[in-house]
Amino acid sequence: MSSFSSIVSPNATIVRPPFFFVSGFSNIPHVKYYYIFMCFVYAVTVLGNSFIMLIIYMDRSLHTAKYVIVFHLALVDMFGSTALIPKFIDTFLFDNQLIAYEACLANMFFVHCFTFMQSLTLVVLAYDRFIAICFPLKYHVIITNVAMVVILAVLWILSAGLVIAAVAFLSRLSFCKSFVINSFYCDYGPMYRMACNDNSANYIISMVAITILLVVPLILIVATYVCIIFALLKIASAEERLRAMKTCTSHLIVVALFYLPIAIIYIAAIVTIVHPNVRIISTSLSYTIPPMLNPIIYTLKTDDIIQAIKKLFNRVKVIKPEINQYQ
Repeated sequence: MSSFSSIVSPNATIVRPPFFFVSGFSNIPHVKYYYIFMCFVYAVTVLGNSFIMLIIYMDRSLHTAKYVIVFHLALVDMFGSTALIPKFIDTFLFDNQLIAYEACLANMFFVHCFTFMQSLTLVVLAYDRFIAICFPLKYHVIITNVAMVVILAVLWILSAGLVIAAVAFLSRLSFCKSFVINSFYCDYGPMYRMACNDNSANYIISMVAITILLVVPLILIVATYVCIIFALLKIASAEERLRAMKTCTSHLIVVALFYLPIAIIYIAAIVTIVHPNVRIISTSLSYTIPPMLNPIIYTLKTDDIIQAIKKLFNRVKVIKPEINQYQ
């Protein structure tokens, strides 16, 4: 603590340390195996989401509004993992736990912005399924490529704007007590609680951001599926109901993977005292596992993508003999 006090000026209005120390796990044996596991998670995430984006780009039949959203989700998943996992590995596997003040704020912005965009993209996918099942005759009029691009652009502005505001409020805090962040990255909550001046504005904006970008999207998704269920009950044929519901399975699995771990973490934090190691493991997994599994789920559960993959492989089989012929 004395070394920290010597770094900053005691007469400064706002005390900003030149760096923070990201504490991470404490007293866990063989924890480096977890960091190596994260390397594997990141590799699979990048390969899987790149593959989904390639398939959508290559197959013109997938150049529809729905797959604009799926492409966007894959892009956000990959960039979100890139914002978090490489720095996570560098911090703990290579013992670089000091991070510059400005770099910490940048890390916080990108991790939170991409996490929130994952949530908002899932809402857009729910909206797509809602229109497809509840208003099938108007689907191609309402759900267009241009409409989806506009909606996603507005959501980017909303997400980035709220996170920028949160970071701006954080930059007004003084850190004269500690510069140790009790998390695995520059996490907003643990950071604003470290401040030695009034942080009530930070608490309010964090609650506003969580409500608008996580809670409200979940409520909207649940509401759309309630409407979908009522619409399906009006369909006479059980086979048609099953076929319609099958188009929602991949989205429902992805929603469960994203929201359930986050909900469990928040509820556990409210109900009981969660050990920092448990919180870090659960939070890091909830941030990194869904982006890794999403492309696998969409590949296995979506007939259009399966057919597109088959067409791509058939095209490769046709091209390969032709190449060998000319060699």
